Amino acid sequence: MDYKTLVEVYEEIEKTSKRLAKTYFISNLLKKTPVNDLQRIILLLRGKLFPEWDKSKIGVAGRLVLKSIAAASGAHNTEIENLWRELGDLGLVAEKVIQNKTQITLFQKNLTVEKVFSNLQKIATIEGMGSVDRKTKLISELLSNATPKEAKYIVRTVLEDLRVGIGSSTMRDAIVWAFLPIDINFDSEKISIDVDREEYNKMVEIIQSALDKSNDFGVVVRAATVGISELEKVTIIPGNPIKVMLAQKENNIDDAFKRVGTPAVIEFKYDGFRMQIHKFQDQIKIFTRRLEEVTKQFPEVVKYVQENIGAEEFIIDCEAVGYDSKTEKYLVFQHISQRIRRKYDIEQLAQKLPVEINVFDILFYNGENLLKRAFKDRRVILEKIVKEKKFEIILSHKLITSSKEEAMKFYDESVRKGNEGIMVKNIEGIYKPGSRVGTWIKVKSTMDTLDLVIVSAEWGEGKRSGWFTSFTLACIDDDGNLLEIGKVGTGVKEKAEEGLSFGELTELLKPLIKTEKGREVTFKPEIVLEIQFEEIQKSPTYSSGYALRFPRVKTLREDRSPEDACTLDRIKEEFEAQKKS
Repeated sequence: MDYKTLVEVYEEIEKTSKRLAKTYFISNLLKKTPVNDLQRIILLLRGKLFPEWDKSKIGVAGRLVLKSIAAASGAHNTEIENLWRELGDLGLVAEKVIQNKTQITLFQKNLTVEKVFSNLQKIATIEGMGSVDRKTKLISELLSNATPKEAKYIVRTVLEDLRVGIGSSTMRDAIVWAFLPIDINFDSEKISIDVDREEYNKMVEIIQSALDKSNDFGVVVRAATVGISELEKVTIIPGNPIKVMLAQKENNIDDAFKRVGTPAVIEFKYDGFRMQIHKFQDQIKIFTRRLEEVTKQFPEVVKYVQENIGAEEFIIDCEAVGYDSKTEKYLVFQHISQRIRRKYDIEQLAQKLPVEINVFDILFYNGENLLKRAFKDRRVILEKIVKEKKFEIILSHKLITSSKEEAMKFYDESVRKGNEGIMVKNIEGIYKPGSRVGTWIKVKSTMDTLDLVIVSAEWGEGKRSGWFTSFTLACIDDDGNLLEIGKVGTGVKEKAEEGLSFGELTELLKPLIKTEKGREVTFKPEIVLEIQFEEIQKSPTYSSGYALRFPRVKTLREDRSPEDACTLDRIKEEFEAQKKS
């Protein structure tokens, strides 16, 4: 398929904010895409080159792209840099420069989806001496053959900043529309759909289930071309991480019981970070909540699992909790968070900041997918295969009860031991990857926090010169768009030994710079902060329509991705709950 066909769809999608219109354009593209190109198209539509579970990155900075634009167009670096400052988007810069290029390319070829995808995916694998020149050559080769519009989207894809706002639910529905007989009428004003509603809902459920299990739109779209029977064969595979199930929040035990029913399973809510641990073919792999593999960072956890879990194959869900090896007291997340990103001196850090693995669920066991099995049955399997050893690997502390009084005692015990509160779970509940459903409820001892993404900041002045300060935060909507909700600086320290510092955040953010205008700097959305706040207010100042009163940084969340950020719906729910209380 010609790349220009995909670019035409990008253009249509970029013009509209209507989710149904985006779904219509994508579904039409999928219908006419050759089967061999489907997986490439489905990834490129979301500005990606790898499935959700594969955290490989293109890893190209703006300066390298600038060099590639110059090589492809014959324009001078200074001219391109000035345009970048003016437009703030290297994609628009590439479009304009290619349109005006002085260098004539002989034997210019039409770009295909396969060629664009192949070149860009190669970039992600290039390392070592001469890598900058080889990456530049691959990008400039594409830009030399690109039309101005094609150049815009090639550059945005390289920078992982596509800007067309296609969320997971939009892509899922587009697959339904493309491969289920649906009569759709579309004009600029509205879309009308003629379909059997029961059949439609069934198809949505089947495709969502396939996505939950594979975490790979490419696998799902290929299966959808065959039909429902093929979609139903899609299953979870040890070694490929899937999104973890998430909990909803209630303020008290009475409301939690109403949501999940009784008797309920109650567990400690630990202040650690999620680990999804896979065993397959005598290998152990450890993934964070953002599906990032961290096996090398936790060699002792690999040892605990090998020695204390009696199964050939499994996927378990657990919480890694830090503790002080001298006092044997549990520590809060901030103390152990640095272990996630540490690449060197791992053994020493493992001794200094040890973790205990608290196992609370199992999703796959010796060839069997357990997602649809009741929670009580999954727990029985865990109790059979896990040999507990304190400060290494244990089963989550639990209580099964219908009594509010017993639940309150359990809650008090959890908080007394330094935990965040309790989890209240439906005893018959299934495991829903990536979902916040009413079968898992968290009841916390403190006000809930929000996970928000840094999208911009300001260069500091005076004694904070050289650091980023005043960080602009964003939540996320259903289509994956980041919406600003306020600025924060409080809670970040000047000295690294006092906690998360301006210097540390600056070093993390520098490689993510997209644009600079004076003191204002924008970033690729990668860094997630956990934010405390006094209340949520309505505000016309920010694109979310809301603002946080007295926000404060609690910690950096290395275990969370931008897709894990607090949703706009959650902000609205918190705002309404706040009014009621």
